[in-house]
Amino acid sequence: MDMPPTNNKKRKLSANSAEHTGMNAAPSFLRQPELPEFNLTSASRPSEDPVLFIDQNVKSKTSQDWQTVEPRRKKAKKIPKQESGNYPAIEFSKDSRLQSQIKISDLQNLILYILTDAPSPSFVSVRHRPEIRKVVVLMVPGLEREMFDPKQKDGKGNRDRRHHSYNSPDDYYPVNLIAEELPESLKSFADMFKHLWPVKTPGDDKFSKMHSPLHAILTAPLPKTKEDKQWSKNKKGAKPAKEPPGWKNNRTPISEFVHSPEELLENEYVLHPASYSDEAEKNGLMDNRRSAGVSQEHGWVDTLVKTFDQGTPPDKEIETGSITAGREVLAMDCEMCMTGESEFSLTRISIVAWDGTVVLDELVKPEKPIINYLTQYSGITEEMIAPITTTLQDIQKKLLDILHPRAVLIGHSLNSDLNALKITHPFIIDTSIIFPHPRGPPLKSSLKWLAQRYLNREIQKGHGTTGPGAGHDSIEDARTCLDLVKQKCEKGKEWGMGDAAGENLFKRIARMGVRYKNQGGSAIPSPLTGKSSAMIDWGEPKKGPGAASSFPIGCHSDEEVMEGIIRAVKGDVDGKEIPGGGVDF
Repeated sequence: MDMPPTNNKKRKLSANSAEHTGMNAAPSFLRQPELPEFNLTSASRPSEDPVLFIDQNVKSKTSQDWQTVEPRRKKAKKIPKQESGNYPAIEFSKDSRLQSQIKISDLQNLILYILTDAPSPSFVSVRHRPEIRKVVVLMVPGLEREMFDPKQKDGKGNRDRRHHSYNSPDDYYPVNLIAEELPESLKSFADMFKHLWPVKTPGDDKFSKMHSPLHAILTAPLPKTKEDKQWSKNKKGAKPAKEPPGWKNNRTPISEFVHSPEELLENEYVLHPASYSDEAEKNGLMDNRRSAGVSQEHGWVDTLVKTFDQGTPPDKEIETGSITAGREVLAMDCEMCMTGESEFSLTRISIVAWDGTVVLDELVKPEKPIINYLTQYSGITEEMIAPITTTLQDIQKKLLDILHPRAVLIGHSLNSDLNALKITHPFIIDTSIIFPHPRGPPLKSSLKWLAQRYLNREIQKGHGTTGPGAGHDSIEDARTCLDLVKQKCEKGKEWGMGDAAGENLFKRIARMGVRYKNQGGSAIPSPLTGKSSAMIDWGEPKKGPGAASSFPIGCHSDEEVMEGIIRAVKGDVDGKEIPGGGVDF
């Protein structure tokens, strides 16, 4: 942040001070960028209670004369130098006794301690907390503990645990980074960081799955209320969602929830060619689809959409305030049976319109013999399928007419349905994505749970049974998806974003952020003095947890990520979007 001219000397972080930290043959996103001038300690701000003084050069002759009254500004406090006694620091004591590996939640606690009134962390000490102006958290995929093992003569690559301080046999403690022991491309890390500290991320030991570290750090836990505990004792299923204090609906058009190609790929969708505008990317996509056995040669079809922009109607055709924004919104659900080991085939497809009316509801006879009707889940029986002659190809032809370029298709874990249909469409909204699991990806909430929590509705009552009313009703499920999306459009993007497990970290910082007296604040947590924030990420962070940040910044390259970080730290030159001085977190 650029400070007003004072007698204080600025502490500069520039290319000159970082010239010895350039990386040889390292990826571009690991190279240290040329940073702008900004101070790492608290900004000097005028007091909230200015002292008034009267200009003695203006003398009053009559009661009608005016006196010049101006606020007396206190002298700005000096920004502490690094070698001074009150320069901030985050320190680890070698005398600490860690009982377990530190977790992402510990890092989150450290962030909240610095920016809010949260309790102090136990694994590090923070010196002169009020002097810390900003917190920047970088999550760089691809960096692994083993990459920093020193080269060994025997070629095994195990870390030589000589008498380095902080080393521990159980890897609970940080280890020194020594440039001479690191691969050439990683030596500069030792210049920037003194230690390497492995951190444990949440996961599922039973299924050997790692949960999203990003979701873990961006979801701050909330203490259970007496009401929550009582509900857990007496009732099963999800507790109905409530609007948090101060909640305001933010009506959002449905087009804002259509998933990007990156989101669809991450959730195992087969992409439509219109997802890409570049011909080389389209050709690469089709080559990959042929290799994976999901191309036209394998019985797949793509809806008749030439370009992604074809799905956007002209502004003159969109009614003011319309949620559907000129699109036709359709919700779909399918039922499957087993036609082989781990092979599922379509037996029923149901599509409903925005008003809930049924557009299509047909049974389908698979090409292969059915070995398990899965009646307890699908509701399909042998007697229902026996007289049916409709094939998958018949359904595909109907869908090519129904799913036109302005049609938005809604469903729950819709990739499974589209795989069974062997069809792709570029405009998808998946309720399992826009209502993420409380513990983050790769976990996904069931449609039944979402209906209980957000619609206060019981569905799939025949789940697991084989008698009358057995299994699921695909029309009921499709309408449930539709109602969930309608609710999301009415309430806004932040509704249902993992709130069952905690509070969005950006919200917590905005609500409980503390500005200390040397930062021009009162040292009392308040929404009025809460901290501003930014999330910089590939794609569209405003569609995820980043929607709650003050400034979500989407990027399409590592260079744009670096530019976005610098912009968030320093602010825009003209201050039109991000004010001068940047954000706090």
